[in-house]
Amino acid sequence: MKKITRRSFLAGLAAVSAAGVLAACGSSSSSTAASTAGSTAGSTAAEGGHKLTAYAWDASFNIPALNAAAADYKENVDPDFELEIIEQSQSSDVENAITLAASAGDYSTLPDIVLFQDHYIQKYVSDYPDAFVPVEGADIDWTGISEEKLSYSTIDGVHYGVPVDNGTVIFAYRTDLLEQAGYTIDDMTGISWADFIKVGQDVYNATGKYLLCMDGDGNDLIYMMLQAENASQFKDGEPFITGNEPLRQVCEVIVEMVQKNVCYLANDWSGYINQVILGDMVAGVMNGNWIIPTICQVPENSGKWEITSLPTLAGGEGYASNGGSSLYITANCDNVDLAKEFLAYTFGGSTVTYDNALRDGGVITTVLACGESDVYNEGVEYFNNTPIYAQIVEMGGNVPIIEQSDYHYRARTYMAAAIINTINGANLDDELANAEQQIRFEMGL
Repeated sequence: MKKITRRSFLAGLAAVSAAGVLAACGSSSSSTAASTAGSTAGSTAAEGGHKLTAYAWDASFNIPALNAAAADYKENVDPDFELEIIEQSQSSDVENAITLAASAGDYSTLPDIVLFQDHYIQKYVSDYPDAFVPVEGADIDWTGISEEKLSYSTIDGVHYGVPVDNGTVIFAYRTDLLEQAGYTIDDMTGISWADFIKVGQDVYNATGKYLLCMDGDGNDLIYMMLQAENASQFKDGEPFITGNEPLRQVCEVIVEMVQKNVCYLANDWSGYINQVILGDMVAGVMNGNWIIPTICQVPENSGKWEITSLPTLAGGEGYASNGGSSLYITANCDNVDLAKEFLAYTFGGSTVTYDNALRDGGVITTVLACGESDVYNEGVEYFNNTPIYAQIVEMGGNVPIIEQSDYHYRARTYMAAAIINTINGANLDDELANAEQQIRFEMGL
């Protein structure tokens, strides 16, 4: 079994080709790809105003989506259009390129368009406002896109980015293992965390499988569970850890789940992927829908999985998002109108773009209308022939908007440590206070 590191997984789902993933999940197709070569940045008027350049990472996920968009625009809008994709090894390469250009006061090194992580963009627009061109005036129906997704790229009421992928969290369950313990997928929909723990104990006793799992070092459970409560770890720009009752309850639930063999926390990302999920240790996986290709790598479990929404503290369906990126126009773009038209026509609402992005790279739309296409409503064999992609788009429309922070990942580090320490016997309130203090220190507060 090939090992998958966190870096390679996030940078490119390196162990899974897009075609192989979708075939394993019961769907396959082909589409025309646009040009994806070259090493220069910036568009040139000498080429007739039909060319754009873009930085993007992930040859099996984001780049196929950009290729699908370029092919769509070329076929249906401008036969002379060309998108030159300059592949980056990982998302931090794009961030570094923006930082270096801004520090030098020279944006000519940048391409026309960059793909940028959602959780980081507000800091970069704040720090380097001259590096980006707003997409205001683009022919996009913003009301038809997930509000939570737009909350990252909309800064001070101005639209800066056009969403590419959908980070909506799914809770995937092995229905055959639930049945062995006397439960169904319907029992898990709208369940409270207290009842979830009871089901988890029954599942473990009946099957020896954990009902939930996570990377204990980079623990995203806290963020996802809290967002499902319409709550955040930040308030008015500062850490909100102590005195945050929903957060404390979420932490208590996680600790209890681990202690009762309901949740397994792997030592690191590699363990989470290779040991726990691919090692078939679990009856449930909760994460951003980008985890689907990993779940699909165990062929003998095809047809045994289904998805639903998240549990909540009081019961009722919970919704969250974890991960994702959007496209932004840089200050070096010589043809802003073309860039806006391209982004608006494709990722702003083209079913052709998103159907092929799904087929070729597993990228799921946040444009609600695109999720109604025939492709999205096809049953997926691996998930018991249920239309999971249409489900995910619908769930994405219900994700609550919560306060975000540029220190999201630093908070995750300290909160993960607080959970581990509490499991090992430390006092939860002391650990939360310590986490808040460390976050405040890093923020200079």
